[in-house]
Amino acid sequence: MSLKNSSPMQDSTARRRVHRVAQDDPLAQPLLAELALEYSNRYGGGVGEMHTALREHPATAFAAPDGALLVVTEDTVPVAGGAFQRYDAETAELKRIWTAREHRRRGLGQFVVEQLELEIARRGYRRVYLTTGWRQPEAVALYLATGYTARYDASVPAAQIGPHPFEKYLAAGEWGETA
Repeated sequence: MSLKNSSPMQDSTARRRVHRVAQDDPLAQPLLAELALEYSNRYGGGVGEMHTALREHPATAFAAPDGALLVVTEDTVPVAGGAFQRYDAETAELKRIWTAREHRRRGLGQFVVEQLELEIARRGYRRVYLTTGWRQPEAVALYLATGYTARYDASVPAAQIGPHPFEKYLAAGEWGETA
């Protein structure tokens, strides 16, 4: 798999790299394929429909200067990723947080969120917003563990809430810094 179209950022782990990629980059394809399968299994609908919907999201939404799509590789194998897009002038919206099924429970989801937040801060956003589905308790746990505030009443059954909104304000001084 060629990495020439990506813009890698080296992590302290020798085998782990973070790549800024376009939505149609080969590194992003496992992310889209597995998310389509996951969403189909959890919410119904065909895998093909879900995959098409993910691929038809405007690629420009995840492109600079307003967004990014990051893929984490270990020994050139995509293992996790996520994206953000502009929500409003001060807010980025997280999208498509993914960890490959065989690499879960290793902290990669948290690593992806941290990497996205660093990129979001570099772009000058002050707040991060996201929604996750009511049938994704693992995602809810991830966002709570990484400091996000739930913007819904947790005492209401998840299916009645629908998409679960979260937000996080970046600390003063984090945003607008350049790498």
